[in-house]
Amino acid sequence: MATELEEVCVDTGSLAVGMFVSRLDRPWEGTPFPLQGFEIRTDRDVRALRELCKFVYIDRRREVDPRRGSLLTLMRGDDGGDTRFMSVTTYANMVSVEEEMPKARDALQATSELIDLIYADVASGRELSVEHVEQVVRPLVASVLRSADAFLFLEGMRRHDDYIYGHAIACGALAAAFGRHLGLPEGTLLSLATAGLLMDIGKTRLPAELLRSAQPLSPEQTALVRTHVAQGVDIVTSSGVDDPDVLDVMRTHHERFDGSGYPDCLLDDTIPMAGRMLAIIDSYDAMCSARPYQAPVSRHEALQNIYRARGSLYQAELVEQFQVCLGVYPTGSHVELSTGEIAVVLEQNQVRRLRPRVLVVSTPDKQPLRDFRVFNLLDQTVDGNTVEIKHTIPAGQHPIDATGYLSSL
Repeated sequence: MATELEEVCVDTGSLAVGMFVSRLDRPWEGTPFPLQGFEIRTDRDVRALRELCKFVYIDRRREVDPRRGSLLTLMRGDDGGDTRFMSVTTYANMVSVEEEMPKARDALQATSELIDLIYADVASGRELSVEHVEQVVRPLVASVLRSADAFLFLEGMRRHDDYIYGHAIACGALAAAFGRHLGLPEGTLLSLATAGLLMDIGKTRLPAELLRSAQPLSPEQTALVRTHVAQGVDIVTSSGVDDPDVLDVMRTHHERFDGSGYPDCLLDDTIPMAGRMLAIIDSYDAMCSARPYQAPVSRHEALQNIYRARGSLYQAELVEQFQVCLGVYPTGSHVELSTGEIAVVLEQNQVRRLRPRVLVVSTPDKQPLRDFRVFNLLDQTVDGNTVEIKHTIPAGQHPIDATGYLSSL
């Protein structure tokens, strides 16, 4: 079974700035440190740890070179640019995931209907409706702000009949969740979610058979598909959209940190912050989704693929934050438990990220349940044995009908 951490026990006398502390030699409660672990950023952090602990556990996979500065410094760039990302807001869930679920369900239904309408309008040659876009984005972001998990859980349970539409909704929700995690202001979250919803809208101007092709594309066909970036920019600017974050994403979500992306082969922090974020989100959701030429992988595996490309295709610090944002087993992941039962990750557990709350949807022999059960894997046991996640599975491998659960909320 894959593990989240690469932990090493370290005497506090050997601590240094840049290390990531994942566990203490005592309970987190009663200390000034966050339960989910933290990066040692200053000598003051080192001194505080030495005063309270004799040893701690550090996660080698998440160490940061202190010469590279903090995440916010990297977001701003050395020249102090990207000031839209300098403000940090602290968010907390306002309601439980179960309380938010009905509102999230309504928001997802409205989002699905309107995004279909928006894309159909543009495909028919009509102008992008900014009013419709706002009607989509505001309920989505409001739901993610109230609860970080409910909308992502429902989106994960949804069956996507069309990749482009489903991908748009998922990327909008992930953009809002990632921005929330980074502490970006609400106005920026609205912009990022809008960008996630619209960044592939230029594909509506491409031949449908080209997008549905299960065969490798020729160089000429690949070049044509890549024109969706410029087509998308034209669509949104023609409708009067001038939000800089939205336009940054439209232009740069296919750029890569090492300069290997397109259309302009931008490198490093010459890629705007919003583009760097949505490049990660776009790639992650594409891996999780069924496409004509590629079967989906589990959310956990997609996250591992993104992590392996940190520092090359994607900015390493942003990838690490994205991993913390989603958790080892992202909300909406389909998993098999050590009991043999199939479950869906319902909510992250910030104390122990390997042990989320899950919705059990099958019997041990994989037969669908009528009455779903919620397990908190932090303390769940069966016959005296701790219940754990055995492995993740791609969505669709075991079809799940959550109608009964959702209608009971």
